[in-house]
Amino acid sequence: MAEVVSPVPGAGRREPGEVGRARGPPAADCGAALCPQGEIIEGCRLPVLRRNQDNEDEWPLAEILSVKDISGRKLFYVHYIDFNKRLDEWVTHERLDLKKIQFPKKEAKTPTKNGLPGSRPGSPEREVKRKVEVVSPATPVPSETAPASVFPQNGSARRAVAAQPGRKRKSNCLGTDEDSQDSSDGIPSAPRMTGSLVSDRSHDDIVTRMKNIECIELGRHRLKPWYFSPYPQELTTLPVLYLCEFCLKYGRSLKCLQRHLTKCDLRHPPGNEIYRKGTISFFEIDGRKNKSYSQNLCLLAKCFLDHKTLYYDTDPFLFYVMTEYDCKGFHIVGYFSKEKESTEDYNVACILTLPPYQRRGYGKLLIEFSYELSKVEGKTGTPEKPLSDLGLLSYRSYWSQTILEILMGLKSESGERPQITINEISEITSIKKEDVISTLQYLNLINYYKGQYILTLSEDIVDGHERAMLKRLLRIDSKCLHFTPKDWSKRGKW
Repeated sequence: MAEVVSPVPGAGRREPGEVGRARGPPAADCGAALCPQGEIIEGCRLPVLRRNQDNEDEWPLAEILSVKDISGRKLFYVHYIDFNKRLDEWVTHERLDLKKIQFPKKEAKTPTKNGLPGSRPGSPEREVKRKVEVVSPATPVPSETAPASVFPQNGSARRAVAAQPGRKRKSNCLGTDEDSQDSSDGIPSAPRMTGSLVSDRSHDDIVTRMKNIECIELGRHRLKPWYFSPYPQELTTLPVLYLCEFCLKYGRSLKCLQRHLTKCDLRHPPGNEIYRKGTISFFEIDGRKNKSYSQNLCLLAKCFLDHKTLYYDTDPFLFYVMTEYDCKGFHIVGYFSKEKESTEDYNVACILTLPPYQRRGYGKLLIEFSYELSKVEGKTGTPEKPLSDLGLLSYRSYWSQTILEILMGLKSESGERPQITINEISEITSIKKEDVISTLQYLNLINYYKGQYILTLSEDIVDGHERAMLKRLLRIDSKCLHFTPKDWSKRGKW
């Protein structure tokens, strides 16, 4: 997804030269005698100086992905090990700790994966680490139809819930691992050419691991891309790539953009406007009818989505673009895509809020809108896995708030505790049952007491939810939605 919906606080990028040196002897002086500059090659690993979110110097281990020479000065493109790729950057020689350099392992043959050559034969061995939430087999899994009592519902008798023995609750599962919700046990052998946009990471090479666009100008915003995007090769050397904010066509220069704007008559995305409330609108775009716009949208989105791949065949997809209106037109804020026909109940393939609009509630609004469409379709839905770290943050938050809103709104009958089943929660919210169960377990709400499941709302959970809902000002109004679902299985061709 994005899938990127809201950024991690403090996780910024710095250009070479912005990071000051750490206290102590300069890194270049301590190791230059042991390892001359000319010996630093692709695949080497060594500590690199960077600033963390607390504005403190640190020396995380990084891998050299590429080396280039500009006017006799070498620059090194580094990937910080165990950090998200959006923090990758070009650094100068002064920021390298050459004393602790690790040279690539020499191998007789190029390593292969699924019969395909690896991205770089000399690189140190890398493993895909997957974090999994562990639920002990001794912990009972709630039935989807068995009612669970909600305790307590009213009064001041709320109590904190002690963690059940055998249940390990991840404290950092939201923002560290892109594949933390991947349902598969391993990397798929090959991606589907239609339908899923999940990337097959085994085909990554040195080109796609590096950011290739320096800067994008979109309307009144300048965006710094996070990841590689397959724009034409001749555009990757430009200091700025100019995009029309209405049709998303790209140009080499500001003059090209200005000439295009005199001819472009679009002031909103193509397609049908299916929702409008205040300045917020949603447009439904068919990937077959508006192929050019859909392809340009995918190119732009790939700059900020690492875990999705891009295919130029956009026919099997619908795109829902959220815009903000002013006197100049409808400006793109974010979007999500979905398959016209999904055999796995996916209601979102890719989802993205553009960086200038992040941390303002638009991410949850996109998610809420996707579930509102599922309600109209009479289905339950789930986002395509794996979610990105930022996408997982937003979905966990949305699921938690939506489910807690249902539980806290239950009324007790004849003095008994209110009861509700997993199926009922799923039907009310259109959230898939598996996501409901995982969210209840994540919140540590499910307890087994005297032969039945109870959902215990602690004081901290209730207070935290009430504070969060006070901040959530943007909501979808179902009365403003004008949407008629289509049965794509009966259509001869999309």
